[in-house]
Amino acid sequence: MTRPRPDTAPALPPVAPEVVAAAVESLTTRLRGRLDAAVAALAATPVGTADDGTYGIQCGVDARVTLTPGPSGTITTPDQARCTCLLSPRCLHRTAVLAAAPVAEAGPLAAGEPAAAPARSADRATATGPAPSTSPAPSTSPAPSTGPASSTGPASSTARTSSTGPAPSAGQVRAAADLWTAGAAVLAAGVTAVGAVQRAEVLRAAHTARLAGLHRAEEAALDVVRRVRAAHDPDSPRRTGEVVAALRELLLVTHRLRAADPDPELIGGVRHPHRPDRPLRLYGVCREPVVEPGGRGGVVTRLVGDDGRWYALRDVRPGGAGRARRAGTAHVALRSFLSDHERLSRAGLVVTGAVVAPDGSLLAEPGVRATFAAGRPWTDVVPATAPAGPGQAPSPTVCTVEILAADGEGVLVRALTGDTPGPVLRLAPAHRHPALAHTANLRRLGACPGLRVRVLGRVDPERATTLRPLAVGPVSGSGAPTLALPEEWRGRADLGYDRLRDDHFPSGAAPCPPPSLLPGTAARPADPPLRHLRDLVELAVTGGRRAAAEPARTGDRDGRAAALRRGGFATGADLFAALGAVAARRSRDAFGRLAGDDQDHYAAQWLATAVYLAGTEAALGRALWQG
Repeated sequence: MTRPRPDTAPALPPVAPEVVAAAVESLTTRLRGRLDAAVAALAATPVGTADDGTYGIQCGVDARVTLTPGPSGTITTPDQARCTCLLSPRCLHRTAVLAAAPVAEAGPLAAGEPAAAPARSADRATATGPAPSTSPAPSTSPAPSTGPASSTGPASSTARTSSTGPAPSAGQVRAAADLWTAGAAVLAAGVTAVGAVQRAEVLRAAHTARLAGLHRAEEAALDVVRRVRAAHDPDSPRRTGEVVAALRELLLVTHRLRAADPDPELIGGVRHPHRPDRPLRLYGVCREPVVEPGGRGGVVTRLVGDDGRWYALRDVRPGGAGRARRAGTAHVALRSFLSDHERLSRAGLVVTGAVVAPDGSLLAEPGVRATFAAGRPWTDVVPATAPAGPGQAPSPTVCTVEILAADGEGVLVRALTGDTPGPVLRLAPAHRHPALAHTANLRRLGACPGLRVRVLGRVDPERATTLRPLAVGPVSGSGAPTLALPEEWRGRADLGYDRLRDDHFPSGAAPCPPPSLLPGTAARPADPPLRHLRDLVELAVTGGRRAAAEPARTGDRDGRAAALRRGGFATGADLFAALGAVAARRSRDAFGRLAGDDQDHYAAQWLATAVYLAGTEAALGRALWQG
């Protein structure tokens, strides 16, 4: 019996990259031109599941696609996707369903897969040398005088020179060059113009990198495809900074590999869950709503170990923001252990035989045992700076702030070190969906200037002076007005779920001052001129090469390069001008037609600019949050 799923978007099983790439490659040119429209039409097509675990998608009157995942729940071979139409398997229906499904995670090579990549045609392996000398190489872009340009992310590898490992093999260099070409094509076209065919080309190159043993490059390519797909999802929040970071990582790794850089970190490895050598003593910190592309939603309960590392219990399923709201009080199971997210986020947990995913998530594998333990005060369990494990995102930031005033959906605050005032910052909602409580809670906090609170949140990757808070708590011992939270909340309020009320605020809190006394423009967090460079880097990613050439066409009449130079970012100003110039420069023949394509030159110039931007912003962020 087949049961239709209640989701509005297809909840399809993940598909291995090589299966998607092969399906797209098998289509005729005419069918490839119709693929994007066919994928978009699937958004309103119901997905049915049968008792035997198969998925059924009706594509028209005479065509039904059936997906039969393997034991892992993933489509790993072409014969697991079938269509009833006469053109199958080289049909539009089957290919569209595979292209609409999530991309499977990278994993170890399956039995029978070769250990080295097969050679491709010569035209796919030409770009094996370094970037053209007319554009600054990514590894030589210096930082401005405001601080060092190294960072904890992918850009930091530009500052390292390692010769401890063997040089990449010829097959690995060819695979890296192939993947560089695919990534450069995505950059030149722009995210908004990248369709299913071009994404499939990246997936094909990613599989080639996988066969060559280039695990880091493969993961970077799959991340780019996922980010590009999310950018096309109308229900997904716009996260241009994440697409920029994904493309920067892909191009940086493949640029260095195709130049035969011997740094072993460029090769990477398949990340596997690991079992700690001893039981984990964990303390609940907060619940964070999760809304993902494709109509998925849920909650992540954040925990901190006694070693200061962050861990998580994820509960994300189809259902969107509505499920994210409900999941805050839903049950959570870790093998035989059963509780709910609200209780767990404010209590302790001892886990024996733990299995931890590379991103810090606790997995319910056989042999795992968990028991409740006493919690600890929020201020004791959350360190100011917690180390991140391999593959994990940077840990949340904790700081004490004083509320200044409301600022639209956000709140202007002043950071405090003891009683010493620091810079003016902005708290912005982590999620703006009305089903979640972030915006309402920030609005309530903004109406109480003078209040001091402890904030746990993430620094906005696109603006160092903006913090997106996940939880708040009172500040003890200062004598200033602060929150008075219920005892059962254990000293913190999860801004996505707990609703702040009048009785949570001190009765003697100062009323909102008249508008003439509100912090003016001079008191607002100032964006450095480097924002102009970020705007251009992001515009190049979303709009493509044509959009990046706009400053060169207009002669930078807005004066953004000059503003960068006045702000002390001379290198940034040079890179701003160079990126626009390279984007606008297209060689033509005697008849005025485009002659050849310097796509490599443009990609190398964008990469140099993006690496400089990431390193400099990281230095500014460290100076702001740790200074």
